[in-house]
Amino acid sequence: MSSSPSPSSSPQIHLGYFHQPVGRHPFAWRRAEAEGHPEDPAWAIRVARKVEEGLFDVFFLADGLVGPNPQEQGKAGGLEPLTLLGAVAASTTHVGLVATVSTTFSEPFNVARMLASLDHISGGRSGWNVVTSQSDRAAQNFGADKLLDHAERYARSAEFLSVTKGLWDSWDDGALSLDKQRGVFVERNRVRELNHKGRFFTVRGPLNVSRPPQGHPVIFQAGSSADGIDLAATHADVAFTAQDTIEDALVYREALRAAAATHAPGSPGPLVFPGVMPIVGETHEAAAGKFAALQERTDVAAGIRQLSGRWGYDLSGYDLDGPIPEPGPSVHGQSRVQLLLKKARAEGYRLRDLAALAIASHGHRIIVGSAQEVADDLEHWFRSGAADGFNIIPATMPDGLDDFVDLVVPELQRRGLFRTAYEAETLRGLLGLTRPAPRFA
Repeated sequence: MSSSPSPSSSPQIHLGYFHQPVGRHPFAWRRAEAEGHPEDPAWAIRVARKVEEGLFDVFFLADGLVGPNPQEQGKAGGLEPLTLLGAVAASTTHVGLVATVSTTFSEPFNVARMLASLDHISGGRSGWNVVTSQSDRAAQNFGADKLLDHAERYARSAEFLSVTKGLWDSWDDGALSLDKQRGVFVERNRVRELNHKGRFFTVRGPLNVSRPPQGHPVIFQAGSSADGIDLAATHADVAFTAQDTIEDALVYREALRAAAATHAPGSPGPLVFPGVMPIVGETHEAAAGKFAALQERTDVAAGIRQLSGRWGYDLSGYDLDGPIPEPGPSVHGQSRVQLLLKKARAEGYRLRDLAALAIASHGHRIIVGSAQEVADDLEHWFRSGAADGFNIIPATMPDGLDDFVDLVVPELQRRGLFRTAYEAETLRGLLGLTRPAPRFA
């Protein structure tokens, strides 16, 4: 990689890595050259070190709360994110560590404690991707027949976030003093009860872990519905999103800024990180050949199962060469369904085409090309204001990540669009975010 620093005054792209241990594409793990295992911490550490070699801001872990289901597409297995990130934290030094945790099936005190602990363990590199969950099967693992409705899940999530931040702020900075001369372990006048009593939670506090090094771990939020936008605008530092065109991305960003301004006048809103799946080759033809080889092995039936889960009813009886059926009244992942529908209608997709795309990308944009072409695409989105950074989702492992780090990152550096060295110790520092002051100080 280039060693000449780019001007510090020049805006630069942020990069997250979305960890799919065996690659995002459903056929990726079956290739002879594929490596990786979803329950091998040594593999996650190997990958995280490559991500750190590429000077990424974030190592990002998704999560799901259901086991293998023959009616849906999904790779079984995967370690609990916060547990895995504890191991990754001990084996890395700079990259941010972001875990997905559902507010629908967790409690604020536990989540506040775990994320504060990870922030201390990592020296201020933790983050939380806030989700509300999308599957009734998840609810059935937690004593309910089905999910709360969409608005209720987001109302619960907003209160959850407020309580969690309050618990982090229940300690002032430096309250855990261990002052040997005075014989004072904790400055008790600098620790306070939260005494929250709300619609969904009653939490006394204080937290039993001192204030995180970052004040608050960095909050990511993934959701583009009206409720999702409001939650991100109110509480998130970074919005992880999916749009297929710059025009749609700019509309989303404007909605996010408008919502943020209603809560905090003048606020620019969260940083915006669209997810992208790059297929990189030495030439465009080489990249296109890689993608074609993956798509030739695509399991269209699995794509139909995935779409059925999103559409809210079984699509397996519909003509694969016919038009796309309308979603049912109870869709899962409203923003992703609308994204898929819009692309299908704009490009005249048959059901077969949409199933193949959905199973390959899971709704995120696919970029196929040389390192220069991929960098052109990312630069165009960045300079247009549609994105502050990108969550990179390699289609294959480890080559998909290696190709991006070894080919695309140097091209972005050559253009002065990406860092050439880490210049901050915390995730907030890497992202250019301020450290929040204690709420009660």
